[in-house]
Amino acid sequence: MTDVTIRRALLSVSDKAGLVELGQALAERGVELVSTGGTAKALRDAGLVVKDISELTGFPEMMDGRVKTLHPTVHGGLLAVRDNPEHAAAMEAHGIGAIDLVVVNLYPFEATVAKGAARDEIIENIDIGGPSMVRSAAKNHAFVTIVTDPSDYAGLLAELAARGGAIGYDFRRLMAARAYAATAAYDAMISQWFAFADQQQQFPEMLSLNGRRVEALRYGENPHQQAALYVPVGPHIRGIAQAEQIQGKELSYNNLSDADAALELAAEFRGQDPAVVIVKHANPCGVAQAGSLLEAWQGALACDDVSAFGGIVATNVALDGPTAEAICAIFTEVVVAPAADAAARAVFAGKKNLRLLLTGELPDPRRGGLNVKPITGGLLVQSRDNGAITATDLKVVTRRAPTPQELRDCLFAWTVARHVKSNAIVYAKDGVTAGIGAGQMNRRDSSRIAAMKAAEAAEKFGWAQSRAVGSAVASDAFFPFADGLLAAAEAGATAVIQPGGSIRDDEVIAAADSAGLAMVFTGMRHFRH
Repeated sequence: MTDVTIRRALLSVSDKAGLVELGQALAERGVELVSTGGTAKALRDAGLVVKDISELTGFPEMMDGRVKTLHPTVHGGLLAVRDNPEHAAAMEAHGIGAIDLVVVNLYPFEATVAKGAARDEIIENIDIGGPSMVRSAAKNHAFVTIVTDPSDYAGLLAELAARGGAIGYDFRRLMAARAYAATAAYDAMISQWFAFADQQQQFPEMLSLNGRRVEALRYGENPHQQAALYVPVGPHIRGIAQAEQIQGKELSYNNLSDADAALELAAEFRGQDPAVVIVKHANPCGVAQAGSLLEAWQGALACDDVSAFGGIVATNVALDGPTAEAICAIFTEVVVAPAADAAARAVFAGKKNLRLLLTGELPDPRRGGLNVKPITGGLLVQSRDNGAITATDLKVVTRRAPTPQELRDCLFAWTVARHVKSNAIVYAKDGVTAGIGAGQMNRRDSSRIAAMKAAEAAEKFGWAQSRAVGSAVASDAFFPFADGLLAAAEAGATAVIQPGGSIRDDEVIAAADSAGLAMVFTGMRHFRH
């Protein structure tokens, strides 16, 4: 494919950033500028000579600008195969001039939705002519250059400079690929709005997904895997992907995955007393809530300081200096928080490899949305696990009801358990996790592992007894047999919170009564695979 000299350019943009500078650079090369509406005005106001699109088509813009570029003179100039004699003859017969460069970006549909506009205004910001021109130009990239993003203007001008006013095929092909990605994302955004916002569909017949790559990562879960970070195109919540990295090495795939898990659990305590979450391999290994952030850190670390080494820390409140100093006493990969004061930032600055991520407001743990998981040949899609229970939702099923403190511990343990990989068992006492058992193939082993971690912590720190003694234990799903519950009782737990619903519930309740345990059913399960 040969270079194509740019003689005529059609510019029609919503985002005017860099427009005047681009127009001036093109005009200096003798390129004829054709434009529409506000774009033409902006160029003229800068002193540039511009031909209105209506001069090409012979028709004025009409219907409030809905119809202006949808015309054979425009699309013939874009779609004509220049070395096809029949196409050339048709252009000659109908007075169609070739258009060599199209610079278009689309109506601000995303911004219109984000500002809470009324439905009629949202509909008016669905671009029709723009995507049509983009697709026509991109299809005919053998002869036409399409640019849809102001960030590509510099590359366009560099290409023109390097090739004496022409554009090479590789650049045209690259821009065509980006153009189709832009229209695909734009249409996906519109279809999502119609399905989810306008029509309240939970699972539309066609699910359109989109994303913009914001960062290429060093590698994936393992060095032989490649990875990148994408963010949705269109309105979306802020989270780990939007966090400001204050310092530290480049984030890896695993860092981002673990940091997200830590943030999601820390968000459960949004607006509450200071809480600290320590995560390793997407599983909490220590969680605590206390009167100060430093106390919360100390409680979370004591749960399993071995697993905390090289872990991810998240907090629900701004980081302070004393807590930062304590965190830096062990090797930590990433720290996530809504904010950090000057003292905390100064402490972390001494650990140049530690990544500090500030998120601003924490995400709403009860928000809606979909989770998408690839499987071979398809996608599994489900609503987010945003279900929640309060004390009034609990059903006491044993002869003994939990004390007020046991009830608080039950609810705290339950909050943590919903973020632990199944099968999940969590012991908690006085707002601190005593032991966590995660990801085992049976619930009894999870109970035993959690109890073992609690016992190891007591031995290491010289406590009189394990914190599992007098604790509440949470199970993310029902106990299918009494053995898991009995393992918790052996560890010293005095209260149990679990969903219930097993065919052996009566057997498990009887075992709890025999052990003197108080047990409540939630009626809600929280598997996390």
